[in-house]
Amino acid sequence: MGRKRTDKIVFDTVKVLDAGAKGVSVAKAPDGKVIFIPNVVPGDVVDVQTFKKRKSYYEGKAVHFHEFSEYRVAPVCDHFGACGGCKWQNMNYDRQLFYKNQEVYNNLKRIGKIELPDFEPILGSEKQFFYRNKMEFSFSNARWLTEKEIQSEEDYSNQNALGFHIPRMWDKILDISKCHLQEDPSNAIRNEIRRFANAHNLPFFNPRNHEGLLRTLMIRTASTGEIMVLVQFYEENKEQRELLLNFLAERFPEITSLQYVINSKANDTLYDQNIILYKGRDYILEEMEGLHFSINAKSFYQTNSDQAYELYKITRDFAGLTGNELVYDLYTGTGTIAQFVSKKARKVIGVEAVPEAIADAKENAKRNSITNCDFFVGDMKVVFNEAFIATHGKPDVIITDPPRDGMHKDVVDQILKIAPERVVYVSCNSATQARDLALMDEMYKVTRVRPVDMFPQTHHVENVVLLEKR
Repeated sequence: MGRKRTDKIVFDTVKVLDAGAKGVSVAKAPDGKVIFIPNVVPGDVVDVQTFKKRKSYYEGKAVHFHEFSEYRVAPVCDHFGACGGCKWQNMNYDRQLFYKNQEVYNNLKRIGKIELPDFEPILGSEKQFFYRNKMEFSFSNARWLTEKEIQSEEDYSNQNALGFHIPRMWDKILDISKCHLQEDPSNAIRNEIRRFANAHNLPFFNPRNHEGLLRTLMIRTASTGEIMVLVQFYEENKEQRELLLNFLAERFPEITSLQYVINSKANDTLYDQNIILYKGRDYILEEMEGLHFSINAKSFYQTNSDQAYELYKITRDFAGLTGNELVYDLYTGTGTIAQFVSKKARKVIGVEAVPEAIADAKENAKRNSITNCDFFVGDMKVVFNEAFIATHGKPDVIITDPPRDGMHKDVVDQILKIAPERVVYVSCNSATQARDLALMDEMYKVTRVRPVDMFPQTHHVENVVLLEKR
C-alpha cells in the first residue's frame, strides 16, 4: 500500500505573527489553525505551501515573500537554511532577545501560574557569533546536496562530507565550509582534515552500511587559547590513523590535546569509549576569575565560556552570600558554580550523578586550592535525603542547575522539607522550571527573575530565578 497523500494547500499573503517553539515561526491560516513556518521572521508577509496537516495545525514553508519584516536581517552564514543550527540568524539580535524573554515569561506565567516580580532585563551575549567552545562534526560518504548545489553546474561526484546532520535525516551530512559558531582555528582544522583525508583516500564513514574509517570530529577551545581535537575512527587502521594524526600535529602545533577513539558500535557517543591521548595532555584549561577548570573529552562545561561567567555572576548575586552560609549545589557537574561561589560561602556541598564529573570537580578544587568545597556522587533523588542532611548540615542556600527535564519531584519534595532560606534555580528549560516553581509556590515566593542568552542566533535561553521563603 502506498503512502498516504498529504494535500498541499497554499495560503496566500499570510502575516507571520510570532516566534514559536524550537525556532520556528507562527502564523494563522484562514480556518483559524496555526501554521508553523521555518526560516521566516515575525512581521514577514508570505505565501505558504503546507506539507503537513494535523487536527490543530499545519506545517509549511514560505514560497513567496510579499513583505519583509522590519526585524529581518541578512544571515551571515552561507549554510543558513540548509543547516539546522542558528535558525534565528535572519532576525536582528534585539528582537531575538525580546522573543527569548517572552518565552520565559509565558512559560512561568502559563505553566507555573505563579505570581512574578518584574523581570530584570535579559542579559544578551556580547559575542553573537564565534561564541561556542565545543563543536562536533560528522564524516559521511553520503553528502547532502542543497537545492542550490543541485541546480548549479558543479561536479559533486565526490560525496564525502564533514559537517552537520541535516535535521531529521540521520544519514545525511551537510558539508560545512565556514561555521560561525566557534572561533579559529576551528574552521581551518576541520577544512584541512577534509582536504587531507580526500587527498589521501581515507574512507569517510558510511552510516547506512557501517563502514569506513573517519567517523566524527570534536573540537574544544578555551578562553586560555588552549585547543583539544578528538578524531573518532570507526575501525583501527594504524597506518591511516597515524598519517592523519601526525599531519594534524604538524599542521596545527597550537593543538594542546590531540586524542582519538576507535568506536565500532552502532552509535557514535563517546561517553562509554576509551579515549586515547596521541599528543599533548588529555585536558585543556578554562579560566574564570582566576580559577582554572580542567576540561577533558567527556567533561560537561557550559558551551559559551564568556556568557557562562556572566550567568555564574548572576547566580552568585541572587544567592546573596555573606561568607557565613552553608550552600548546597545540586547537579553540580564539574563543580564550576560551587567553586565560583565558594569564596563568598562558609562551605559548599556539590552533588552530581556522573562519577567522572565529580572526579573532575575534586581535581579542579585541588588545582584552585579551594578547601571549603566537598563533592559527592549520587542520583539526586536518592542521595539527597535526611541522612545526607544530618551528616553535612542544613543548607542556608540551595543552588540548583538541573538538566532540561528539570528536577525530579522527590528532589523538589526534599528541598521543601529542608526549607532553606533561599533557592537559586538556574534552568536551560523554563517550561520544566515553571512546573517545579509551581510545586514550590506554597512555601517560596519568586522574588527575582533574570533570563540569560547563552546561544545567540538560536531560540534557546537560560533563566535564573531566586526563591525566598514566604
